[in-house]
Amino acid sequence: MARWIPTKREKYGVGWYRGYTLRNKSKKGIFPETYIHLKEAIVKDRGQHETVIPSELPLGQELTSTLREWAVIWHKLYVNNKTTLFRHVQQLTYSLIEWRSQILSGTLPKDELAELKKKVTAKIDYGNRILGLDLVVRDDNGNILDPDETSTISLFRAHETASKRIDERIQEEKSLQQNLDLRGQPIFNSTHTYSLYVNFKNFVCNIGEDAELLMSLYDPDLSKFISENYLVRWGSNGMPKEIEKLNNLQAVFTGLEEWLLLCRIMIAMETYIRQRQLIMSPLITSHVIGENEPLTSVFNKVIAAKEVNHKGQGLWVSLKLLPGDLAQVQKDFSHLVDRSTAVARKMGFPEIVLPGDVRNDIYVTLIQGEFDKGKKKTPKNVEVTMSVHDEDGNLQEKAIHPGAGYEGVSEYKSVVYYQVKQPCWYETVKVAIAIEEVSRCHLRFTFRHRSSQESRDRSERAFGMGFVKLMNADGTTLQDGKHNLIVYKGDNKKMEDAKSYLSLPCTKTEMEEREAPPGKNLHHLANFTPTKDSTKDSFQIATVICSTKLTQNVDLLGLLNWRSNSQNIAHNLRKLMEVEGGEIVKFLPDTLDALFNIMMEMSENETYDFLVFDALVFIISLIGDIKFQHFNAVLETYIYKHFSATLAYVKLTKVLNCYVGNAEDSSKTELLFAALKALKYLFRFIVQSRVLYLSVYGKSEDGNEFNDAIRQLFLSFNILMDRPLEEAVKIKGAALKYLPSIINDVKLVFDPVELRDALLPLLIDQLSGQLDDNSHRPDHEASSQLLSSVLEVLDRKDVGPTALHIQLIMERLLRRINRTVIGMSRQSPHIGIFVACMTAILRQMDDFHYSHYISTFKTRQDIIDFLMETFIMFKDLIGKNVYAADWMVMNMMQSRVFLRAVNQFTSVLNQAFLDQKGFELQLWNNFFHLAVAFLTHESLQLETFSQAKRSKIIKKYGDMRKEIGFKIRDMWYNLGPHKIKFIPAMVGPILEVTLVPEPELRKATIPIFFDMMQCEFNFSGNRNFHMFENELITKLDQEVEGGRGDEQYKILLEKLLLEHCRKHKYLAAPGEVFALLVSSLLENLLDYRTIMHDESKENRMSCTVNLLNFYKEKKREDIYIRYLYKLRDLHTDCENFTEAAYTLLLHAELLQWSEKPCAPHLMQRDSFYVYSQQELKEKLYQEIISFFDRGKKKRATFYENIMKAMRPQPEYFAVGYYGQGFPSFLRTMWIERTTYTTAYSFPGILKWFEVKQVTTNAIETMELTNEKITNIVQQHMWDRSLPVHPLSMLLNGIVDPAVMGGYTNYEKAFFTEKYLQEHPEDQEKIELLKQQIAIQMPLLAEGIRIHGEKLTEQLKPLHERLSTCFRELRRKVEKQYGVITLPPCLTERKPSRSGSVVLPYIMSSTLRRLSVTSVASSVVSTSSTSSDSTSSRPGSDGSILEPLLERRISTSSRAEELPAKDEGDNRISKLKRKEWSISKSQVIVEKEPETETTSRMADGLATPPPPPPKSKPYENSNPRNSAEVAPPLPSRREAKPPPPPPKTRKSSVVSSEQGLQ
Repeated sequence: MARWIPTKREKYGVGWYRGYTLRNKSKKGIFPETYIHLKEAIVKDRGQHETVIPSELPLGQELTSTLREWAVIWHKLYVNNKTTLFRHVQQLTYSLIEWRSQILSGTLPKDELAELKKKVTAKIDYGNRILGLDLVVRDDNGNILDPDETSTISLFRAHETASKRIDERIQEEKSLQQNLDLRGQPIFNSTHTYSLYVNFKNFVCNIGEDAELLMSLYDPDLSKFISENYLVRWGSNGMPKEIEKLNNLQAVFTGLEEWLLLCRIMIAMETYIRQRQLIMSPLITSHVIGENEPLTSVFNKVIAAKEVNHKGQGLWVSLKLLPGDLAQVQKDFSHLVDRSTAVARKMGFPEIVLPGDVRNDIYVTLIQGEFDKGKKKTPKNVEVTMSVHDEDGNLQEKAIHPGAGYEGVSEYKSVVYYQVKQPCWYETVKVAIAIEEVSRCHLRFTFRHRSSQESRDRSERAFGMGFVKLMNADGTTLQDGKHNLIVYKGDNKKMEDAKSYLSLPCTKTEMEEREAPPGKNLHHLANFTPTKDSTKDSFQIATVICSTKLTQNVDLLGLLNWRSNSQNIAHNLRKLMEVEGGEIVKFLPDTLDALFNIMMEMSENETYDFLVFDALVFIISLIGDIKFQHFNAVLETYIYKHFSATLAYVKLTKVLNCYVGNAEDSSKTELLFAALKALKYLFRFIVQSRVLYLSVYGKSEDGNEFNDAIRQLFLSFNILMDRPLEEAVKIKGAALKYLPSIINDVKLVFDPVELRDALLPLLIDQLSGQLDDNSHRPDHEASSQLLSSVLEVLDRKDVGPTALHIQLIMERLLRRINRTVIGMSRQSPHIGIFVACMTAILRQMDDFHYSHYISTFKTRQDIIDFLMETFIMFKDLIGKNVYAADWMVMNMMQSRVFLRAVNQFTSVLNQAFLDQKGFELQLWNNFFHLAVAFLTHESLQLETFSQAKRSKIIKKYGDMRKEIGFKIRDMWYNLGPHKIKFIPAMVGPILEVTLVPEPELRKATIPIFFDMMQCEFNFSGNRNFHMFENELITKLDQEVEGGRGDEQYKILLEKLLLEHCRKHKYLAAPGEVFALLVSSLLENLLDYRTIMHDESKENRMSCTVNLLNFYKEKKREDIYIRYLYKLRDLHTDCENFTEAAYTLLLHAELLQWSEKPCAPHLMQRDSFYVYSQQELKEKLYQEIISFFDRGKKKRATFYENIMKAMRPQPEYFAVGYYGQGFPSFLRTMWIERTTYTTAYSFPGILKWFEVKQVTTNAIETMELTNEKITNIVQQHMWDRSLPVHPLSMLLNGIVDPAVMGGYTNYEKAFFTEKYLQEHPEDQEKIELLKQQIAIQMPLLAEGIRIHGEKLTEQLKPLHERLSTCFRELRRKVEKQYGVITLPPCLTERKPSRSGSVVLPYIMSSTLRRLSVTSVASSVVSTSSTSSDSTSSRPGSDGSILEPLLERRISTSSRAEELPAKDEGDNRISKLKRKEWSISKSQVIVEKEPETETTSRMADGLATPPPPPPKSKPYENSNPRNSAEVAPPLPSRREAKPPPPPPKTRKSSVVSSEQGLQ
């Protein structure tokens, strides 16, 4: 690896970089160069809060951050086994990774990149929603909106749009996943047009001839076909006739809504003329029916049939519904729909007509005919031949299309029904000819009899002819519908001569309209017989014109050709409003041109002005219909690119002014209402006309005529809105709703400020009237739209100065909007926009506006009312979210605005409502509660968010909790003498603030507690702070149980309270006691909250008892009873019915046998409806007896057992918890005991109790250790062959105990000044223990000497370590406890008989004589490990006390070395052990030892001492180590159940029923 050389690019060494991983930014290090990919980036705010902004596309950055955020959640889904969502996110993630690669490649064309951007953003937004992440708001181009650069209203609208779009996507996904029935289901809610993709697979039918398969869509509701045919030519060999189409027979049906696919099979047989039609439906069971049966009945049978024996015959197709029109599906589903795919269009326009959809299709359906059989005995076999000819008779080649998929044909021949008098064909074809040829063309139908004999069939000629012109004489296209054609008979040559028949009527209706005698004009066609008398033949067809260039409406045509028929202008203008919309939009530009040309050229007639205006309103309203909504773009294109009437604004404003000014005229109400709905586009015409005028003539031509007209119009609106007319309510609502839409257009020709000066007062008047309207229901929708539009305009940077207009809105509308929000239901669809409007006003107000607004209130009470309303409204909006939780940007922006407003209003509180005379308690109280609600709102709790979200919020908004928290602190200190009025009510809210896990906030607000203590102490008169103390205890219990608070808070709370209290003259002592008390309570509560999630209910019970003990001592009976019932429930869940009974007994003992009313806090949690304490006590005893009964402790059984049954000695087990892995209330110090004295007798409210007193012989333990050292030393002295490893381990464990602690545990337990003061009777025993420690030094010295003599090379480092540690240990011990020299007789070697060496066994009694006496230590069991003295478990070194189990093992192992003795004798000898004095000849004391004590010592295995005196837990030096228990609240007899055990249980005794824990 190369040497470490920093470079200029922050590259450290060759091949290494310094940095951090994104998962842990605080941990920095170096990384191999091969793991690093360098990217160009910009680094802002270098240091702890630096931000790295890559130079790549913003979309690429968003993709990267999104994938990182999803990866964390994806992993959690896997861990939690949420398989479905896991796989869904996996698919989304893979898609985003693929698209990210494409984007970062930089190779995509601009249009493809824009399209991919839409797909990516849609996928990200969808994924965020299903994962519960925040909604991302974007502009129209998919870019993330910056809330600082976006108006409040625009931000709200963007959230609405994004949320709606994602909801639709999710609904779409659900619909597809559930595989809903396609028919009639809104699968794609955002799509109004669909296409059906059909892939033809196979056709099996026993016909044996070539066939034509015609597939089309059939509407069962309308009982007609609605689409073109898709044609497939199928060969007799069972394959397509065009082999190249094998496996490539596909079509797409466009413009669909509801349909049923039917297939008709036409079989052409060359050998005979009989033809059959087979009808099949692939959407239901296939059917093969019908020969000569009419098609209508066949269709009905197919649709109605449920089952049919198809005998293996059928039609196989695959279907897929695609959203969108033809262009959309070709784009989105290019893998399905390509150039080879046949397109079958709808016969008619779809529900949504698109401007670019240019069509000129004429659909002709051969319906039926009736033909005279003439001289034949049987009906004719009629074949109809259809062709298209121009007026000269020329045939139009390939103009007829039987079905999509093939080119057109010149002639179409119908199916031949065998010997049917009235054949019904229902065959539809499409005629497609050039638009300019339509007026010249007509359809010709010839009728021919077909013979079954080929020779005769060839000689058959057409026996009749019919025709129909495609365009009428008036220029309109042939009307849609059925047409009864006249069947002409005559010479075949005449039938082919167009000039011979075009002058004749083509339909029976036309013939009747001519009112001419039959045959009068037909004498030159002698061979034609068109009259009813000469023929009974008839023929019926139906036509549908689907053309964007041809019209069937004579009125529309008359309007378009108004110059040639000027006398009918008024008629045509009125009739225009009766024309079907589809006809008008086809000719939209031409129609608009005609209207404005009439207005301008016929200006002398004002009647036309009103008619043109009404027609224009009608067309604009028509464009607003959903069917034609896509023509909005056509209309706007016309306005800005084709519209040229420079003086149209004069006419339009005049008519509009007239309508508005005469609103009371009921005959014009509907016209005015329609005009208001069209106001947006009317003003676009007006403004564009004015712009054109100014570009041509300049501003000086008409002076202020235009401005005056607009002002007059606004004045007319103002007058209209002031009218108290009942019938004008609808008009007023429309005006409010649609007036905002004109603002952006009018400001193009009006000075923006002048426009607002003129228009804004009018709008504000109407809004204030609407919001104040108590007599009628306000139009909230119209009001919100108007207000939001105004505010959005005022927020723009290009509209000039807006301060005065914001001030006007603020003065007139702010309070009205506030009251509207307060009174509006949260379920109202308008609540969101109203809150957005209110927020927008506050956001756009500057500091001057706030101060000015307060000055507008006339009285002090008005200010109070306003502030009260505002504080209440803010708090309500914070508590009941108006916006969805995932609207993070909107919620954060709202919070920032609220915070600024609150800061502004606090200055009013300080200035006007703080002095002694003008103080408003409720107003200040509302402020504090609002501030606390704001600070604790879930949307601001940063620690609950992911790292990515937390970083975004801090970067954009900072931590708003600190700002409002510091404001709470400052406002509290400003209260001065008024503080006492908020105690204890504000204790809970301030506690909520301090519990927020933000260090700076906690440090700033916790001192408020001390200020409250000090305030109550000074002003209460009792020189205490009991109200504060009780309230804090109550609220702390509630908050911690609710999930707040942590260990860091406990430490900081204790630290700050102690710091402040110790500086106070009078609160030093009680304040310190209280601080430790609260710390102890908080520790118990945290333990309780933690253990409540423990699987062990026993641990939960024990922790609950700790809290019982605390609240009992503090006489908080309300909380005490609450935890009693929690303990009871735990017992009943475990079927510990006896313990449950004893638990309820504690509640019963709080009650008296009296008729005294029962206080609410003494009531049973289960809410017994009782009226006295005696009644409640009786009910409790009944439940207690029931529990005892269920616990197998029936009274009769008790007495019987006393008399007859054997009563074995109860068995209990000691359980210890060693190590910091256990909760603090369970940990046991590793100074073990032997004799256990529990706090209460068994049985009780638990199946275990804390060991109150455990006595053991600390001195004996030291004696045994010293004895063991002496023995092993002498063994090595007499036998040099012994291995040295046991000696090494023993010495190492004593002189270098590491975590075990050594004898220092005794120093911390016994050698403290406090312990000596509390237990002066143990002074002598402490001295003896110190001497035992001192005696150990010379023994260790001898052992180390021997160890050095037997040293090997491998043990040399260990020996050096032992020597070093021993020198330090010996120096410390001899300094503290003096120097003791052992007599030589203890270690000398003595020869035995027969030359053997006798190894003298040094008994403990020998070493005991070296000390003064044997001291037994009595240690309180609840001492726990503190942070500065970790308790350690002694091993065989004996330098610290051993646990009971290991002590027994050690004793038994030692017993193996000793002569066998009776165990009972050993026990007795220990109890009767005497004390010896130190012999001066044996022990030389060179220094008087120093004494230190910490814990309690008592005689060894003597009778257990009485219970310790009552002391408070917080009086201990370490509050966590407290174990003293206060007596129960009521006094009771000894026979009754004991009170709850103490706070913590370091070592417990468990009954035999539970077994060893």
